Amino acid sequence: MKKVKIRNLEIGNGKPAIMGIINASPESFYKESITIGRKIISEMAIKMEQDGADIIDIGGMSTAPYGDTFVSTSKELERMRNSIIAIKDVSNIPLSVDTPRAEIAKASIDMGVDIINDVTGLKYDKMMRSVISTSGLPVIIGAYGDRSITYQSGDIEETIDILKVSLDMANQSGIEEDKLIVDPLIGFFRSSGNNPFFTKVYNQNWYDRDIRIISNLERLSTLSKPICISVSRKSFIGHLFNLAESDRLVPSIIVQVFCAINGTDIIRTHDVKETRIALELMSRMTK
Repeated sequence: MKKVKIRNLEIGNGKPAIMGIINASPESFYKESITIGRKIISEMAIKMEQDGADIIDIGGMSTAPYGDTFVSTSKELERMRNSIIAIKDVSNIPLSVDTPRAEIAKASIDMGVDIINDVTGLKYDKMMRSVISTSGLPVIIGAYGDRSITYQSGDIEETIDILKVSLDMANQSGIEEDKLIVDPLIGFFRSSGNNPFFTKVYNQNWYDRDIRIISNLERLSTLSKPICISVSRKSFIGHLFNLAESDRLVPSIIVQVFCAINGTDIIRTHDVKETRIALELMSRMTK
């Protein structure tokens, strides 16, 4: 597997990196994670770094399929700029920006972020490919299917095929192999949604699909790319156990540890401290 460097942080060396989530979007599904205002964002970044985050991922627009979360480019840009400034004022931690829009990615890169996280795998905004290629920065490629296709189930084989299309696009656009990280996108394979950022499937519920992907995570290693996964507080946990977001910490941590054991290289999470403790404990027990 090719390793990827996010600034000086090496991804794919056998030790999962922790990516803390800062949601600057009031529309985000986990309301306790919403962080608005420069002072609060700065304080959250300091806390995440102290708690053990290796990277912070900033979101200015929620892409959760089931919410009314679509905002204008100007609104997303304003949120992103405020967040980047607030964090850079107090920390030198590597920064990721979670956006499917090339204009937001370009502005963020110009402000000194270290990686772009595109849940649409370079497919929603065609300009994203040249923005990433020109920047020389790494990118997290989400498994995002062709909008004209309704997929069977989004199972691991379909997910791998979808990711291969994005990886081919990246290669054809001049994005180097050692800049690519893949994400199977837990929660983004649905029969319907309120925004364009999900993959349509017709014969499997999203929660069954998510469990099957997590159960077969090792098979993503056939792509020879580091794996990022975000299961933190997500809806499949809520559905399976009838739990509100605020009650999903323990199952989230269990799933994250399972993912780490099965080859995940970046754990994207709302709960940095608890994730760090769980991963450290796992490491001690498996030496």
